[in-house]
Amino acid sequence: MAGKNSFVFLIFMGLSCFGLVWLAESRLPQAEVDALHEITSAMRSTYWDFDGDNCEIRTVGLALQPPAKAESSIGCDCNIGNDTFCHVVRIVLKFHSLPGILPPELAKLPYLGEIDFAYNCLSGEIPDELSSMQLTSISLLVNRLSGAIPTSLANITSLTYLNLEANQFSGPVPHELGRLIYLQNLILSSNQLTGNVPTTFATLGHLTDFRINDNNFSGRIPSFIQNWKQLNKLEMHASGLEGPIPSHISALNKVEELRISDIDGHLQLFPALDDMTGLVILVLRSCNLSGQIPAYMWKLQNLEFLDLSFNKLTGQIPATINLKRIKFIFLTSNLLTGSVPDSILKEGTSVDLSYNDFAWQGPHQPACRENMNLNLNLFRNSAAENNSGRGIPCLEKFQCPHYSSCLHVNCGGKDATIKESKWKIIYQGDQDEGGGAAKFYLNHDEFWGFSSTGDFMDDNDEQNLRYSVYLPSSNLTVLDSTARTAPISLTYFHYCLENGMYTVKLRFTEIQYTNDKTYNSLGRRVFDIYVQGKLILKDYDIEIAAGAAQKPKEEVYNVSVTNNMLEIRLIFAGKGTTRIPKRGSYGPLISSISVVSDVKGCSRGGKQKTAYVVVGVGVGAFCIVLLSLCILKWKGYFRGRTKRRQGMDGLDLQTGTLSLKQIKAATNDFDSANKIGEGGFGAVYKGQLNDGTVIAVKQLSSKSRQGNREFLNEIGMISCLQHPNLVRLHGCCTEGDQLSLVYEYMENNSLARALFGPDDHQLQLDWPTRHKICTGIAKGLAFLHEESRLKIVHRDIKATNVLLDQDLNPKISDFGLARLHEEEKTHISTKIAGTIGYMAPEYALWGYLTYKADVYSFGVVALEIVSGKSNNSSLPSDDFFCLLDWACHLQQTGNLMRLVNEKLKAEVNEEEAKIMIKVALLCTNASPSLRPMMSEVVNMLEGKMAVPDVIPEPSTYCEDLRFKAMRDIRKHGQQQSHTECQTQNSTTINALQSSSSTLSQDLFEENQDSIPLP
Repeated sequence: MAGKNSFVFLIFMGLSCFGLVWLAESRLPQAEVDALHEITSAMRSTYWDFDGDNCEIRTVGLALQPPAKAESSIGCDCNIGNDTFCHVVRIVLKFHSLPGILPPELAKLPYLGEIDFAYNCLSGEIPDELSSMQLTSISLLVNRLSGAIPTSLANITSLTYLNLEANQFSGPVPHELGRLIYLQNLILSSNQLTGNVPTTFATLGHLTDFRINDNNFSGRIPSFIQNWKQLNKLEMHASGLEGPIPSHISALNKVEELRISDIDGHLQLFPALDDMTGLVILVLRSCNLSGQIPAYMWKLQNLEFLDLSFNKLTGQIPATINLKRIKFIFLTSNLLTGSVPDSILKEGTSVDLSYNDFAWQGPHQPACRENMNLNLNLFRNSAAENNSGRGIPCLEKFQCPHYSSCLHVNCGGKDATIKESKWKIIYQGDQDEGGGAAKFYLNHDEFWGFSSTGDFMDDNDEQNLRYSVYLPSSNLTVLDSTARTAPISLTYFHYCLENGMYTVKLRFTEIQYTNDKTYNSLGRRVFDIYVQGKLILKDYDIEIAAGAAQKPKEEVYNVSVTNNMLEIRLIFAGKGTTRIPKRGSYGPLISSISVVSDVKGCSRGGKQKTAYVVVGVGVGAFCIVLLSLCILKWKGYFRGRTKRRQGMDGLDLQTGTLSLKQIKAATNDFDSANKIGEGGFGAVYKGQLNDGTVIAVKQLSSKSRQGNREFLNEIGMISCLQHPNLVRLHGCCTEGDQLSLVYEYMENNSLARALFGPDDHQLQLDWPTRHKICTGIAKGLAFLHEESRLKIVHRDIKATNVLLDQDLNPKISDFGLARLHEEEKTHISTKIAGTIGYMAPEYALWGYLTYKADVYSFGVVALEIVSGKSNNSSLPSDDFFCLLDWACHLQQTGNLMRLVNEKLKAEVNEEEAKIMIKVALLCTNASPSLRPMMSEVVNMLEGKMAVPDVIPEPSTYCEDLRFKAMRDIRKHGQQQSHTECQTQNSTTINALQSSSSTLSQDLFEENQDSIPLP
């Protein structure tokens, strides 16, 4: 009997233990699991799959595959109370565009402390049920919530963070919120709030962040803000409040960001800020400030951003400025006088001095020096510009050579021919003029241009390249799918316009917002429009005017021109959202401009030039008269010569000519023992002239796919250029059927052979040498793009076309495909030529060529230098199409240092390596407008300029563009033989496939992978 009882007891104990194990695995109480389901249902999430045992969301949202930016998590705490359960303490559902309401069922989660429902489309009001909770953080950023802010929020006395930005709340802010004494962050921007800022807020002594931008408050800026001793950030852009700025605001000595703009009221002197020594960002824009800028402002050691634009400040800028960390200075639209001192022209900064009364800045003034490494805007910065002889800064004298009666601009886009009525109108594009927070651009042919002021704040991008925007894959016209935008002010002007009456058409299309049911549709863009200095439209909202986003709206005005100049100015006055679809999205935006005389129609006194001219066809006339003869020869106007000689006469005028006898003597009659390479151009021989000069002779083969055009192009280019990082041309030979180029000899062959040639030819390049080579290439390209008299787009930058001298200094070679870039023109749609894998996506796919194509190619070469691997042939696995694809993957996973060549081991400078990799990824951005200029690349590599954070993106449209050409090659390579050359794709395939087999053979060679693609 005892044994039987023992058996029963053991069974009972076993069942009990089993029950305890089951309870332990059930991590959340069923009531909280059910509450989560009710919450997501109220938010109208189509999918909801939650693992209560592991406190993990399996699926949530409107689709099984969540949006790219979506964030979804449930935070649980298993150390609350004495029970065996875990409890929900945090809910994050961001970037889902959920269309429901803010759920009252949140109150069913008794331990919930944090709610983050940012970037959804929730509507309705904030439910009173939340007042019974012990929440510490509420973020409802970017939704459609409306109604009054409920007074019941004051009952959540534990609240430290409240963000209601970018909603539709209206009415006064409840004074009861002053009871939230632990509140640290209060963000109410971009709503429709009215009334005064409650006086009860004086007790919020723990506030560190207070933002009320873009509202309709009334009354003065409250003086009690001086009580917020812990305040770090204060923002009041277009809040509706009036001045003056409180006199004791300087008591807030912990403030690092002070942003106040667009306040009404009487003039006031510059506020006392001398105790705010920790200021990093100071914006006092359009605050009715008068008098001089205090001397202490120019000594703030931490100041990085200074915006005092649109005031009535007077006086001079001091000769000595001690702003060690300054990056941006915006002083546009003031009454500043005197000279522009050297002290403000700090390298790597953006300085806007437009619309002031400075002394005239002639060509010999410090502000007019060429090749300064900063963005500087001097448009209308001097009263002397009223003199017609001094209408443009930095020119000794300006007189209109002709006058026009019309202007058509495709703002932010490329040149476009548009049929209007019976006529075809050329809209001139300005897409390539993108960079610079302080930008002045003048088209020297047509005498129109623009002035752009401001940096898009909070976008974590100091490169300032997002001024041209476009909407891909849309049904909009070419004029409406692109636009130019600016953070503060954008002015289009036209000098040399005939006086009279004009019809001005300003075309706007909101292309950054959508018409769908996502949070991207919730943005508001508001700005003011001025024509000829007069306010035409206040608080203009494109979407409201057009009736929808992505729908064009044309505003038409009759304008009188009396001083031969038209000015159209768009100004951001602090209103509208700034975080939709992402941070830093705001400011005026315009798609196109049409200006036509009411009397003469569209007659021009000048003639437009093409955007690019092929060197060897057009640039020779610029270099020396000689290539005029070449063109005539090439076209066959002079007969009696062999086909190989057409276009070659006159080359001795441009560069040194060597006889065939001299070259044969130097190369021992082209002895095969002296042959050092073989490329698409032909064989390359080492030789020595009678004076002892060691040379390399590049001989055009009769079988070469590259003929007279490339031969002329290379001579026309390189003979006009001199730089330590460009290969030097000694001369050429055009005797008989012999076409040869004679270069300086490069002892260490090409960078490609040094990095990934045959083992017996590879060089052991240490890290300092790799860094020197990369920086040298960047300097050579910066010279071609920005510093030389001729602005050159190389079109075929790759490791094969970088040569190394005896000291391993890099020199860019092979200019056979290069093109001239006229600065005042935009890109050209051209026949594609280059090397797949190194070509920028916009050029490889659509033939869209700018100097940013070279920037992209440089980025690929930089990755090859770091890794010692070829972009096209050295891959870690079949999961990646190329080296760049792998680099993007490592960027997303945070393992960038895996790119560094394993042979370098511990000798690599990790900081320099990370900078080089980040610069390479920045240069290979899918969007050309986001790639830096090469001068900026040089500064980043030399540590003179910070590298902006590169934000990893998942596999998206942009990334697909970069690898589309490579994917096409793989696909066609599997379907076609290596010998097919009948179609564009097969030619491209053969071009790529030949590259890997010829990398080790070249010196100055025109590789078989560098051919024009039909």
